[in-house]
Amino acid sequence: MTISGNRVLIVDDEANMRHMLTTMLGKGGYITEAAGNGAEALTIMDQNDFDFVLCDIRMPKMDGMSFLAAAREKYPEMTIIMMSAYGTIETALEAMKKGAYDYISKPFKTDEVLLALKKAKERDQLKEENLMLQGRLKKLEQKYSFGSIVAGSESMAGVFDLVDRVADFKTTVLITGESGTGKELIAKEIHSRGRRSSFNMVAINCAGIPETLLESELFGYKKGAFTDASRDKPGLFMKANKGTIFLDEIGEMPFSLQAKLLRILQEEEVTPLGGTTPEKTDARVIAATSKDLEYEVKEGRFREDLFYRINVMSIHLPPLRERRSDIPLLVTHFVDIFNNKLGKKVEGLSQEAMALLMGHSWSGNIRELENVIERAIILSKGKLLTPAELPPSITAGGNILSVIEPGDTLSIKKATRTLEQDLIEKALKLTGGNKSKASQILEISRPILIAKIKEYEIT
Repeated sequence: MTISGNRVLIVDDEANMRHMLTTMLGKGGYITEAAGNGAEALTIMDQNDFDFVLCDIRMPKMDGMSFLAAAREKYPEMTIIMMSAYGTIETALEAMKKGAYDYISKPFKTDEVLLALKKAKERDQLKEENLMLQGRLKKLEQKYSFGSIVAGSESMAGVFDLVDRVADFKTTVLITGESGTGKELIAKEIHSRGRRSSFNMVAINCAGIPETLLESELFGYKKGAFTDASRDKPGLFMKANKGTIFLDEIGEMPFSLQAKLLRILQEEEVTPLGGTTPEKTDARVIAATSKDLEYEVKEGRFREDLFYRINVMSIHLPPLRERRSDIPLLVTHFVDIFNNKLGKKVEGLSQEAMALLMGHSWSGNIRELENVIERAIILSKGKLLTPAELPPSITAGGNILSVIEPGDTLSIKKATRTLEQDLIEKALKLTGGNKSKASQILEISRPILIAKIKEYEIT
């Protein structure tokens, strides 16, 4: 019986040795070819593929060490086993340093050669499995990541689809969502995935700058426009020319500046403070707000015409409490980040800690989760983060455990079953009944989850 994929090249100047190895390996299920020296072996290797090479060290024309060096340079992944009747420990070490997988001293027993080849095969299989595993991990990372954003929920998949659809167009985009949901990250992805990615993306927080400074930052000014204006300064709209300007918290923009912004969007030109001549600008505008702009319009705090001008394409980011299936993915992401940043080796969270995170309301959204994980890793003492490392806002009240009542029993066993059933029901609800995703959230295998669903008669 031939062993599939196991082709061996025998390199030895002695005809008897070549014949003996050919016969022995043939009985072992190997396909063999033979060469009398290193130069001949290289020629054969150029014409045929081999899984392993058995090579003698002392040979005419090209000896084993010279062949090893040449073969490793030309075929770096080739598994080469060296043989010699004159070998010493020093010779074996030299061969291994030059890239040989193993070394066999002559005379050898049949089992020695077959065992060496078996070990080599097992090593190659492990390498292939590792490569396959790396490929699968890469696919998983791609599945649950979108640029710098980590998410796997259906709601975020819809967001990513909109980002891809709008990225290449100059259309004004309004990103809405609560504070900490990642609006600026979405803006960066829109910019980086579009045709303007080779030009600047400039960002400004409209809520963080006083009105007088905000105007000069956005539109720029001319020398002498005010007391400290000792030179001309281009505004952010000009710096973002052919690129993107991101107006964060646009709902906080002073009413007096909203008319000027509207004119820029309509006319695509900017008049700096102290200037008289408008300057053309080709900046793509992405705005973001955590406010309800329609309500702000009704209350007279935001211009209706500006609202309709910036709300050409709207992308809403759901709060974290509405996409809890993303919490385990985000936790893993932040653990990796802060392990590298803080020099820690935390492997993950305990089931109790994860249950608390899954049940928290997350009013601060992803930013709050990031801060919680950073704090926990700083305080960590072991491989797993436990409730002890979580802040009181997570562990006390308002979490998933507070809604579980033990009833008339103080039995830990019965209370544990109640908790387990409640967590499973919540995970299934969060994932729309998807057992694979639910098992990931619960950190148990899918077969165990199915067994517990039957045990607790969960529908």
